[in-house]
Amino acid sequence: MAGRLEGKVAIVVGGGQTPGDTIGNGRATAITFARQGARVLVVDRRIESADDTVSMIHSEGGEAASYETDATSENGCKEMVAACSKAFGKLDILHNNVGVAEGDAGPAHIKEETWDWILDVNLKSVVMPCKAALPLMREQRSGSIINISSIAAICSLPLIAYKTSKAGINAYTQALAVGNAKHGIRANVIMPGLMNTPMAIEGNVKSRGIAKEQVISERDAMVPLNREMGTGWDVAFAALFLASDEAKFVSGVMLPVDGAHSAQVG
Repeated sequence: MAGRLEGKVAIVVGGGQTPGDTIGNGRATAITFARQGARVLVVDRRIESADDTVSMIHSEGGEAASYETDATSENGCKEMVAACSKAFGKLDILHNNVGVAEGDAGPAHIKEETWDWILDVNLKSVVMPCKAALPLMREQRSGSIINISSIAAICSLPLIAYKTSKAGINAYTQALAVGNAKHGIRANVIMPGLMNTPMAIEGNVKSRGIAKEQVISERDAMVPLNREMGTGWDVAFAALFLASDEAKFVSGVMLPVDGAHSAQVG
């Protein structure tokens, strides 16, 4: 079914991606939104990467623009929403897809500066864009906010700062959903599992110093569904549903997109 977001305007924060062989969650989501009729503001701190996403959208006949900002900056996010409103006249969908984990460790070994950095990036990059978007969405009395968390929030993981930050996104989004329901605004979380994306694969190759093929094989083996990781498109299709009017009665949900990984017990 085409045109599921026809007439809507979306901001995709983290709509660029790190270099790699596959497509990232943010880029796949921006392209998917545009394919379904949305006008998309692709936001990234690396403008050249946002520009690449916009070029892909334009090549398919979609409408998009790029914007550079630091999603942890309150003023930067206010200016981002203002730029979206100026360019497209409104804001229907806010999709937050920023996250880092480099240097993380277990509770006994985490460094203070690493803890501060990961919590700052992963949480503020959700809180500040949402804070900036809420006045416009409340004025419109409508809006869909989608925050990207991780099954790390609910599964065992030795990376304590990353896990804590993702659990924080879940808790924040619950409060966001309940507090803004009276304004007609929905807020949901997608929790990706093991994904074959540039950040996940290239990051593991760099941190572990092993071949890419080994990283992919090991990660595939941990996924119950077909023993194969998901892709950025799997996250994008879940985001499409949550952004669309098909999900008009869905709010406050934490949706795993993980091939049954988080459903395993024991």
